[in-house]
Amino acid sequence: MRILAIDYGDQRIGLALSDASAMLCGRAWTVHEWTLDRAVEAIAAAARENEVGLLVLGLPKNMDGTEGPRAEKSRAVAALLEEAAGLEVRLWDERRSSIEAHAILHANGKKEKKHRQTVDAVAASLILEGFLGAHGAEYRK
Repeated sequence: MRILAIDYGDQRIGLALSDASAMLCGRAWTVHEWTLDRAVEAIAAAARENEVGLLVLGLPKNMDGTEGPRAEKSRAVAALLEEAAGLEVRLWDERRSSIEAHAILHANGKKEKKHRQTVDAVAASLILEGFLGAHGAEYRK
């Protein structure tokens, strides 16, 4: 089963797609969308096009584990995605995913100005990697 991980942002959305065996991240990309309804439809369309069986949406928690307004928004997006895509949406703690994504890009020689173009896709890959490490076996054929 393919799994699509989502790093949702107000301007850019990182998406990372697993391989068919739900073992590896096969591809990651960024969607630029500012309107919530269009963003949800773009994610649902990507899920349909790639024959995804599960969506994993990053849940931005505070460092102490509490949830703030961004987490509330993610929960609302999850509900919209379940309806639009007709798929289960699992929420995944994404603390530090963007920080780690910036560190990966920096370590690979990307200049700070260029990070914006790819950081969300890298963050989605980290969300997917974490989820697959913890739960991937449940979804492997």
